[in-house]
Amino acid sequence: MKRAPAAAKINLALVVGPVRADGRHELVTVYQRIALSDRLAVERAPSTRVEGFAGDTLVQRALAAVADGSGYRARITKRIPVAAGLGGGSSDAATALRLANDLRDARLADDELHAAARQLGADVPYFLVDGPQLGTGDGTELSPLDLPQDYWVVLALPKRVRKSSTADVFAAFDERRGEDGYEERRGALLAVLERVRRPRDLAALPPNDLATSPLADELRQLGAFRADVTGAGPTVYGLFLHGAQARAAGRQLSARARTWVTAPAWYR
Repeated sequence: MKRAPAAAKINLALVVGPVRADGRHELVTVYQRIALSDRLAVERAPSTRVEGFAGDTLVQRALAAVADGSGYRARITKRIPVAAGLGGGSSDAATALRLANDLRDARLADDELHAAARQLGADVPYFLVDGPQLGTGDGTELSPLDLPQDYWVVLALPKRVRKSSTADVFAAFDERRGEDGYEERRGALLAVLERVRRPRDLAALPPNDLATSPLADELRQLGAFRADVTGAGPTVYGLFLHGAQARAAGRQLSARARTWVTAPAWYR
């Protein structure tokens, strides 16, 4: 049996452009792994099944993608909130790919594993690599980034807020012609990344193109040097220089949101 954590991510920036020929959107995003994770255990089995999370679809598909004649049994221990913009399902799928591949008689090469990940979802390939990454194209083309990691992260998932599907969020973006000015926003994001040396420099990154939240303003008022929605939402993150300030902010928002205080994580 193989076991591993499956870490969440935040999008430190997300600039979205027009729809591509393949139906996905052109985008540029900054992926940052954080130290909030699910746990996965995978072992060989006569048939493939997934336990511990009734809502799973991606891990089942991931295991099928690397099957070599027999099945796998996977058990998921969920800690990352579902449909929250934190990539929990994608991370679970990538972790399942890695663990199942390690159990194969003949392991798939890295490029084959990444090809399987791209078929599962735009965020999945990111969780096969270490460190912060720049995602371009549809988000699956990755380049490593040298970004500061010495800060705290407050996550705030609003209570009593209905999560729009990712498809609906992108549809609303298209309806308001959100792609207008994409090249300028993309250029601004890349220019900021060239200048990042310390955590506070991340404050200059452009805001999320897909979603906004009043919780971001509240986190800034509580001392965050950057706050924004991650992915398609609804989770909001705030970046803090000091742990005590981050914990105080989390407590302040706890009546209106589920909150976590965590930190960047480098490794898978």
